Parts: sequence; C-alpha cells; structure tokens
Amino acid sequence: MTKPGRHGSTPLPSEPTQAQRFNRVRDAQSTALLEDYVELISDLLADGGEARLIDIARRLGVTHPTAVKTINRLKREGLATAEPYRGIFLTEAGSQMAKRARVRHRLVVHVLEKLGVPTDVAEADAEGMEHYVSDITGRAFMKFIETRRS
Repeated sequence: MTKPGRHGSTPLPSEPTQAQRFNRVRDAQSTALLEDYVELISDLLADGGEARLIDIARRLGVTHPTAVKTINRLKREGLATAEPYRGIFLTEAGSQMAKRARVRHRLVVHVLEKLGVPTDVAEADAEGMEHYVSDITGRAFMKFIETRRS
C-alpha cells in the first residue's frame, strides 16, 4: 500500500522517478545561467551591435570576474566567441540557444498574463520560470494561449 506523500493524497513517487525529476531540475539550473547570458548577449548585439563584458556584468547584476568566468564557460561550450577589444559574439549554437530561451520566456509571460498577472510581474516571474518549462509543458502552454485568444 502506498502512503500519502507530503502533499496530502499524492503518493511519494518511486525512487527512479523522483531522481529523474530532480536531475531534470539540476540540468535546468545549470543551463539557466548560460541561457541568461546568451539571451542578453543576443539582445545587446541586436540593440547596439556589440556585447561588452562590462555591459553584460552590469545588466546581469554580477561582478566582472563572475561575468568573465561565465563567458569562458560559454566559449568552452561552443556558444560564444570573444575578440580582444571587440566584445562577445554568439556562435550559431549560442544564437539558437538564445532564440529558444526567448521563445520560452515570451510563452511563459503570455500564459501568466492570460491568468491575470500584471505584465511587469509576469516578465519578472518568467525570467526564472522559463528555464524549467519542458517541451511538453510548452506545448500545453501554447494550446492554453490559443484557446484564449482575445
């Protein structure tokens, strides 16, 4: 007999299922930082033609050394390149990651707005939530939005 879990009548999932869920969250957390950086770099490039390290650090609210560390990770993972005195640029893979993150962000914002959340709050909340939305949930969000078009 399955005992109720901590959420009332919902039973505790099996160990493999629960481990898989936690692993998915850890993977999303690891990717979230990279997605934030590539999305910002993409926005800076589109807005002013350059993404300087100092601007990235300021806009993300991190120190210069923290930004350097993450930019180096982006370069190691093939998502960005950097040229001395020329700024940071995205590779094709980095551009695609930024595009996917932006689409998920907009999707989460739209769902929250449809639920009655004010736009400024929806934008802020989506900044964290966007990284954890699976493809299945994303499709459900799209269906939800499409059925409630105004």
